[in-house]
Amino acid sequence: MPYNSYQPGGTSAVDGKSDPLSDRDACLRDAALMQRLGVNTIRIYNLSPELNHDECVSIFNAAGIYMILDVNSPLYPGYIDRTAPWETYTKDYYSQVFGIVEAFKDYPNTLAFFAGNEVINEDAVEQVPQYIRAVQRDMKEYIANHLDRPIPVGYSAADIRPILEDTLNYFMCEDEDFPNSNSDFFGLNSYSWCGDASYKSSGYDVLTDMVSDSTIPVFFSEYGCNEVKPRKFTEVAAIYGEEMTQAFSGGLVYEYTQEDNEFGLVQLDDEDTATLLIDYQNLMDQYAKLDMDRIRASNASQTGARPVVCSADLIKNSTFSSNFTLPDKPPGVQDLIDNGYDKVDAGKLVDVESQVIPQTIYDHNGDEVTGIRLNVLASGQSNEPGKPTSGSSDGDSEGDEDAAGMLSAPFGLMTAILLAFFML
Repeated sequence: MPYNSYQPGGTSAVDGKSDPLSDRDACLRDAALMQRLGVNTIRIYNLSPELNHDECVSIFNAAGIYMILDVNSPLYPGYIDRTAPWETYTKDYYSQVFGIVEAFKDYPNTLAFFAGNEVINEDAVEQVPQYIRAVQRDMKEYIANHLDRPIPVGYSAADIRPILEDTLNYFMCEDEDFPNSNSDFFGLNSYSWCGDASYKSSGYDVLTDMVSDSTIPVFFSEYGCNEVKPRKFTEVAAIYGEEMTQAFSGGLVYEYTQEDNEFGLVQLDDEDTATLLIDYQNLMDQYAKLDMDRIRASNASQTGARPVVCSADLIKNSTFSSNFTLPDKPPGVQDLIDNGYDKVDAGKLVDVESQVIPQTIYDHNGDEVTGIRLNVLASGQSNEPGKPTSGSSDGDSEGDEDAAGMLSAPFGLMTAILLAFFML
């Protein structure tokens, strides 16, 4: 199903005083526009655990949209330093990580957590993979102790081909000496399909072969090369085609809002107006071509593979770590895991009603688009392309009595139509 990345304002807007899920009016507008697009999952990179997210999360939940959340923050001490991870792997770091888990644990549309995003790159020291697995271990132990349901934890990797397979193998394998430190899923940030590429010229065939034997779900946690503009998103047909759906579970388009890097689908002109860029229309056209019945059937037919045991033999590139011994928890962290992080209140759903959004929306030609509305879906429904979610004004949808809805699904059963909110 389609996903999207969502981080209006980019990292420059991260200040701890607001985040993408703290402005109700913006969330209402964006959820309606994503619902119209056909998105069912968003990725949100930077969040402040101390803020109240009830209204925004309830709006996305009512729209049938799941959330994959990054637990890190670019603000100190909320990140692991890839050049010296031992210096930032501290109890203070977990005020951000466990804070996000606590704040979002009770929302039924919280689908998964990313323990890290591209922490491993050309500048990373060799020990970084061990620290990311340690963060996953600590998060999964905290989740087991304090959550009413298991929420998967995984890693989002950069597409660095010489070490990509090693990265997947390192995070996928299970280690009896350090149980539950492996990833529950694996995200790949890849921009190799540009313009009128093909399954082979983009290297998607190589990626599919590489992950075909994965024992955990794999999806594109970012995609959408913008070297050729406007983006036609012809890779959508491949990602959700028969060759790739046996290996990949969809992908997150980068990104929702237009920022300086020009990856956006929507231009936020001011508080009251927005423009749907040509990329938005092109992506919606590609999503509309998808055979959702076939995709769901393919997804349901996938079975779990036998876990792989961690071993140095899994690592082929000598520059990548083959050490699976993890660092000890920092002082005080085990106490947080045992007793909980009590400085953040768990969020809860509030009532949401279907409504036409108040903002003025223009298409890429400058013409006003009318009748865009948030339609509350019935309990348990997720959004998907082709549903009549906007463009009419004939009363509220049938799902209103279920108000905020009740989304909940195992990650492995989601083939997402994604958008990244930094921007399945």
